[in-house]
Amino acid sequence: MARELPVHVVQDPSLGFTRLPQQVAPPDLVIVLDVRGDDRILARMYGPAVLALSGTEHRAFLEVKPSEARHVTGRLRRRWKEEFVAVQPLDGSRRPAPGRPDFPYATLVDLTGEPQDELLATVSELAGYGTHLLFDVLLGGKSEDVGLFRAFLTEALCAEKPLRVRFDSDLFVPWPMLCLPPDATDEPGLAGVFRRFLGHRHRIEQTGGYYAMIADGREHPPPAVPAVSLNHDTGVDPRGRTRATDVKAVLARGGTLAERTTRREFVRALADPTLDEQLMYFWCHGEFESADAEPPYLVVKLEDKLAIDAYTVREHRPARRDCAPFHPFVLLNACYAGIPGNSDADLAYFGRALIETGARGILGPQIEMPQVFAAEYALEFLGRYLNGGESAGAVAHAVARHFADNLYNPLGFAYALHCGMDARLVRAEPIEPAEVTS
Repeated sequence: MARELPVHVVQDPSLGFTRLPQQVAPPDLVIVLDVRGDDRILARMYGPAVLALSGTEHRAFLEVKPSEARHVTGRLRRRWKEEFVAVQPLDGSRRPAPGRPDFPYATLVDLTGEPQDELLATVSELAGYGTHLLFDVLLGGKSEDVGLFRAFLTEALCAEKPLRVRFDSDLFVPWPMLCLPPDATDEPGLAGVFRRFLGHRHRIEQTGGYYAMIADGREHPPPAVPAVSLNHDTGVDPRGRTRATDVKAVLARGGTLAERTTRREFVRALADPTLDEQLMYFWCHGEFESADAEPPYLVVKLEDKLAIDAYTVREHRPARRDCAPFHPFVLLNACYAGIPGNSDADLAYFGRALIETGARGILGPQIEMPQVFAAEYALEFLGRYLNGGESAGAVAHAVARHFADNLYNPLGFAYALHCGMDARLVRAEPIEPAEVTS
């Protein structure tokens, strides 16, 4: 008589493939832009938020060239700096307007007290640039395929309910800063303009040939107190004009805090095979450097001013299976930290290197971000994320809406999430909500 023999597996030859991965809901909408070798862009779109044609995905070869798309994308980022961040109100004699702070959009976070007509005109201009890039450049053209693709995508993005949208693209575009046409909403004033921004309507993440590792169920239980780190340059705000000290306090309250101010300390931590942080926060300068006529690439610098780049991470934190779980969510609060170098999906992109070695996701600004706003953004984001429960995508979306709806400030849309939409800080035990004062 046949009978089932007892089996005891003492090894795992399939390296975890016998286990179900962590259950994560798929995105509502996925837009894929593939740059082809013949200098064309193939656009694909699928997901439950868009109707399928003949049971398959939407596809169209866009009429824009990759070089033009990159050029107009860079132009959009420059417009935000020149026409918003760096604006100095002048009076009739071309002198700084009396009674107004110098560069109000760079030095103030709460813009509700600023002249609303001026603010509405300025934000409307930014929205116009975002609409132009999305609909006239990326999706511009008269071909039938592109027209259908544009129509279905517009219908999906105009949904009133926030969608979980993934842009899986070889082109690094600041998607949250892009906008729907003016007729997409009938709300008047600033509220209507903010509703046009994709970052206001939807939860958005960008991927591009690299993805965060999927947990396979073998991770150790969450620690009672999460491990977090502050990697910073204490000279960024020497006069204490920002709320950086409040951010540090939130980090210390949210977990066991490790503080690093030099590259030596950072690489020593990376090289430690037992490093297991749930959140890494960078508060420092970011800039592009170039070597031997190569395209510029992003570096961040801590207090010792020594460059930390993608290769620093790869040298000291190889993707090895013998290392302890290393799955932090990373907030790179440094200028331009949310974009790669001149070449899209660049191997020298600092955030990509962190994701390849285990980071769940990277959140960083797409423009040169004012320090005052950057600190307030970190305070708002970290105060919510460290409480646990909500995902990084949900928190980033809520924070961008908070600054727009309550403080009339659009700079929250300039932060981009690379992977990590579903990343969340898991605590063994909940804590009381952190007190965040805006």
